[in-house]
Amino acid sequence: MIRPFFAVLLAASFSTCVLFAQQEQRKSPHETVSAQLGANSITITYGRPSLHGRKAVGGSLVPYNEVWRLGADEATKLTTPVALMIGDLKVPKGSYALFTIAGQDHWTLIVNKKADQWGAFDYKQSDDLGRTPLKVTKTPSSVEEFTITMQPAGANTLALHFIWENTDASTTVRLAE
Repeated sequence: MIRPFFAVLLAASFSTCVLFAQQEQRKSPHETVSAQLGANSITITYGRPSLHGRKAVGGSLVPYNEVWRLGADEATKLTTPVALMIGDLKVPKGSYALFTIAGQDHWTLIVNKKADQWGAFDYKQSDDLGRTPLKVTKTPSSVEEFTITMQPAGANTLALHFIWENTDASTTVRLAE
């Protein structure tokens, strides 16, 4: 009777150690942002790297003209219970990985059908649902930690922003017809 108890206790302790070890490996905090679009909750889960004195956009963290995972660790994940229009791209309900290609004066948002992947290491363009341009503006001051926001921007419309360093790349999200 005592042995099964200790076996369960040992298994629980091991599981807890593995969970803590995985969390220890993360150097960036993780966040989930949600916004209501009509009666539907749209969520984005991502890692939030910090500048720590480094150059991000156009530097080693977000190099120009290369696919970037829009955060740290796992690829940024969008989950929607309804079909959306993100910019000019129709996105069916489901979960997707988000990537971007940053340029000096333009960015492209990539919606990839393989939702669960680590970074952009196994990214395949053949898995893309599609791409849409992002509007790029300069922020009034430097933003230390990569930030994604979704804010109401009219009837059944959200403004989606990817903000880091002195760059704000944005588009609109609305219900698809």
